[in-house]
Amino acid sequence: MSFETISLALNWLELGALFAILSRLARTFDLIASTQRELRRAIHHLGERRAADFGITDVPDSSGIALVAHSPRLRAEP
Repeated sequence: MSFETISLALNWLELGALFAILSRLARTFDLIASTQRELRRAIHHLGERRAADFGITDVPDSSGIALVAHSPRLRAEP
């Protein structure tokens, strides 16, 4: 085998390894994003349930974030 053939094979192996790493990294970021979405949904749902249990419609908690007992997406348009 000549040097050029070995060098070309190694370059292809390096490109394959790089592609595998980038693919795995993309899947990791997708997992992080979906986990964030699920956590936001759970926190929002918990806030809605907590507000509904106490009959609260709009009261800020200690962090300054208001608890809302209904979803703005479900409101009827005037």
